[in-house]
Amino acid sequence: MKKLVLVDGNSVAFRAFHALPLLTNDKGVYTNAVYGFTTMLLKVLEEEKPSHMLVAFDAGKTTFRHGTFEEYKSGREKTPHELSEQLPLLRKLLDTFRLSHVEVDQYEADDIIGTLAKQAEAEDFTVRIFSGDKDLLQLVTEKTTVSLTRKGMTNLDTYDVKAFKERYELTPLQLIDMKGLMGDSSDNIPGVPGVGEKTAIKLLKEYDSLENVLANIENISGKKLKERLTENQEQAKMSRELATILTEAPVPTKVTDTGYEGYDAGEVYRLFKELEFNSLLQSIDDSGETEKKELSPLDFTIVETVEESIFQSPSALLVEVPHENYHNGDIWGIAIVNEMGKYYIDVETALTSEVFREWAEDETQFKQVFDAKRAFVSLGWRGIQLRGVNFDALIASYLIDPSSSSHALTAIAERKEIPAPYHDDEVYGKGAKQTTPEREILAEHLARKADTLKQLAPLLNEELETNEQSVLFKKLEMPLSIILAKMETYGVQLDVGQLEKMGKELEQKLAELEGEIHELAGESFNINSPKQLGPILFEKLELPVLKKTKTGYSTSADILEKLANEHEIIPKLLHYRQVSKLKSTYIEGLLKVVHPETSKIHTMFNQALTQTGRLSSAEPNLQNIPIRLEEGRKIRKAFVPSEQGWSMLAADYSQIELRVLAHISKDERLVSAFNEERDIHTKTAMDVYQVKEDEVTSEMRRNAKAVNFGIVYGISDYGLSQTLGITRKQAKAYIDAYFESYPQVQNYMTEAIDEAREKGYVTTQMHRRRYLPEITSSNFNRRSFAERTAMNTPIQGTAADIIKKAMVDLEYVLLEENLRSRLLLQVHDELIFEVPEDELERMKHLVPQVMEQTTDLDVPLKADVSYGPSWFEAK
Repeated sequence: MKKLVLVDGNSVAFRAFHALPLLTNDKGVYTNAVYGFTTMLLKVLEEEKPSHMLVAFDAGKTTFRHGTFEEYKSGREKTPHELSEQLPLLRKLLDTFRLSHVEVDQYEADDIIGTLAKQAEAEDFTVRIFSGDKDLLQLVTEKTTVSLTRKGMTNLDTYDVKAFKERYELTPLQLIDMKGLMGDSSDNIPGVPGVGEKTAIKLLKEYDSLENVLANIENISGKKLKERLTENQEQAKMSRELATILTEAPVPTKVTDTGYEGYDAGEVYRLFKELEFNSLLQSIDDSGETEKKELSPLDFTIVETVEESIFQSPSALLVEVPHENYHNGDIWGIAIVNEMGKYYIDVETALTSEVFREWAEDETQFKQVFDAKRAFVSLGWRGIQLRGVNFDALIASYLIDPSSSSHALTAIAERKEIPAPYHDDEVYGKGAKQTTPEREILAEHLARKADTLKQLAPLLNEELETNEQSVLFKKLEMPLSIILAKMETYGVQLDVGQLEKMGKELEQKLAELEGEIHELAGESFNINSPKQLGPILFEKLELPVLKKTKTGYSTSADILEKLANEHEIIPKLLHYRQVSKLKSTYIEGLLKVVHPETSKIHTMFNQALTQTGRLSSAEPNLQNIPIRLEEGRKIRKAFVPSEQGWSMLAADYSQIELRVLAHISKDERLVSAFNEERDIHTKTAMDVYQVKEDEVTSEMRRNAKAVNFGIVYGISDYGLSQTLGITRKQAKAYIDAYFESYPQVQNYMTEAIDEAREKGYVTTQMHRRRYLPEITSSNFNRRSFAERTAMNTPIQGTAADIIKKAMVDLEYVLLEENLRSRLLLQVHDELIFEVPEDELERMKHLVPQVMEQTTDLDVPLKADVSYGPSWFEAK
C-alpha cells in the first residue's frame, strides 16, 4: 500500500519545545525539542509504516502572504534561541533517519504539505499529516487524515472527514471560511471583529460559505453582527485568502522523491548516544549485521609465556575492558606493541606473570594507553598498580577536538586517515548482546588496536604541540586521570543502614502527605492516578482547568505549579511527588549500586565528555543528588568516612564563574566588587535597579543572581523569563540594564564572537579549545548558537580548568606532606575529602589555601570549607 506521511517540522518542534522542560546534553546543546520530535517520529514510523515520508519546514519569516497583508503573523514573539538552535540538529536527525525534508523560499510548511498531499491523492496514495497546527485540518479528505499533537508528543487527536464533522459540524474546506470570519490571533489574521468560532460555525451551517454569508448580510439577525460583517467584508475575504493553504506551490520535491526504505539502526543508535537520548536506545533495533570492511592481515604473536624480551619503553599498552562499568576487574585481554613486535596476552597469563607486573608497575617504563583511567582502575582491581603512563590517546583526542562525536580509538584513526581496526561494536556486539569473541578474533582485534595506538601517539602529540596544548595535556589532564582513577577505585563509603532508615522515613512522610491530601480532598483516592486525581481537583474542588488531554484532565507538574496558589492541596501534591521520586530514584537507586565487595559507591568520572572541560559522573551520578529539598539534602547523611573517627570535609569555590568573568572581561565595576569582597548579587541589584544597598529587597537580589549566572551561560530573555516567572519584556529589560551597568562584559562578549569568527574556535586561559565552525554560517540559528557558545565557553572552561588544577595541586601537597586525607569526590565547584582527626586542623587551612592559590586572576579566588561526620554536615 502506498502511504505518504507528511510532518509539519516547525510546528511539531515548537510543540515539543514547549511540552518538555529545557534539556541539554553534556556538551551544553539544547535537545528538548529534538527529543520530543524524536519520540513522535519513532511512534509514527512504528505505527504508520510509511512507504513515503517527508518533513516540511518554513523557509523564513517572510512569505508571499505578507504581500497581501504586511502584518501577517506579526504578533508572534521572537523564537527563543534555545529552540532555533535545535533546528539544525533536527535536520541532522532527519538525515540520520534517511528522511526527506524540504523548505521553499517565500512559502510555509503548510503549503508544501498541501501541495504534496494533493499530488499524492491524485496518485492514489493514503496520506497522513502530523502537525500541531489546526490550519492543516482543511486538507482532510477521504484519502487524507490529519493528526494534531495534544499532551506531550505521542498523544494525538486524529481527524478524518467524520471526526472533523463531529468536532466542527462543518466540512474540512469550510475551515477556511471559518477563519475568514473569526480570524486567527496566533497568525494575526484579523477576520471580522467580534465574530468567534461559535458564530462563524452557525453562519456557515446556514449559508455554507463566506461568499454566501456576505451575500446574505441583510437576512442575518443581530444589528451589531450585520454592521461588523458589512464594514469588514474585504477584511474577511483577505483573511480567508491568508488562511488558505496552497496546493500548487512550487515544491521541487515530488511525491515519488520521498520514498522511505527505513534507517540504518547503527547510525541512529550512535546519534542517540551523542544526544544522550538513553531512554530511546532500546527502541532502536540495532541487531542487524553491518558489512565489515576488509582489513589487511596483521603479523602478531599470541604470548603463551611472558618474557622480558617483549617489553620495551615506550610501548603501546591496550587493556581491554569493553563493559561500561569497569569496577569489577573484568578484563578481556591485553595487547602490547613496540619496536620488538605486536603481542597479545591472555588476561590470566598477564596477571599471574611477575614479569608483566614488574613492567606494568615500573615508573620508568613509559606506556602509551587509551583511557588511562579505565586501565588504571581495571588493573587496580586485579592487584596491579599501573605506572609510567605518559600518553593517553583518549584525552589527547578530546583536547584536540572536544566536539567530535566519538573519541573511540577506531574513530580517531579514521579521522587521522591511518589504518583503523574494526569498531568494537562489530567485534563484540552492543549493550546486553556484548559477548567475548573467539580467542583468535579477540587477539587480532586487540593487537590491531594497540598497533593503531602506537601510530597515533606521535600524530596526536604533534597536534597538541601545534595547538599549544601540551602543558594542558601533560601537566593537567594526564595527572588528573590518575587522580580520578584513585578516587574511583577507593570509592565513597555509604552507610547502608542510614540510607535504609531514610527510605523508611520517606515512606512515613509519603503516608503523612497522603493522609493530608486525602483530608483536603474529602475522600481517599490513588494520588498516583491522573484519572482519579483529575476529577478531585477540577470537579470536586473546582480548580480552574488549564489543560485537558484525550484521557481527561492534565495533572502534570507544570500545570500543578501554575495552580499552587489556588488551593492548599496543590503544594502537598507537589511535595508528595518530589518525595516519591527521591525514594525511588535516589534511595533505592543508590542501594542498587553499592559495590558488593566494598559496600562503597564507585562512581565513574567522565573526563572526556563535556565540551567545556567540566567533569561529570555516572553510575551513579553523584553530581546530581537533589539538595533543594530538605529530604534530598539529607541523602548526603549516608555518605560517610570509611574509617572510624574521621570526618568529611567539603571545600567549594565561591562564585568561580563570575570571578572568571570579571577577570576575562576586565570590567572595572565587576573587578572592584570582588576585590572589595562585596556581595556580588546585591551589588548587581544596586546597579541594575539603581538603588542604594539598604534598598535592595530579597526579590531584587534573587533576580540579580539569576541575571548574573544567566549571563555566564548566554541566557536569552526567554530563558530568564522562564527562570524568574516574568515576561520576556521584563527579562530583556533586566539583561539590558545589566550590560549598561557592566559595559566591559558586553565588550568581552563581542570580542569573543569576533575572535571565534577569525580563528574558528575559542580558548580557555589554559588553551583548552572549542571549535565553532557554525560561527560564520549564513543560517541565523546555527550562527546564534555558535555565538552564545563563543561567549560562555572561555568562562565555563576556565573555571573547569581551575578546579582541575586545584585537584592536581592538592594531590601533590597531600603526597608531599605524607597526609592520609583522601580526595573522594568532585561535584561541580566542590571537592569532598575524608580526613583523619589528627589532620583536620591542617586540612581546614590547607585545602582552601591551595584552591585559592592554584591560579592568578585579577580578582581573588575564594574557597569555603566545612566539615562534619557526613557529607551532609560538611555542607
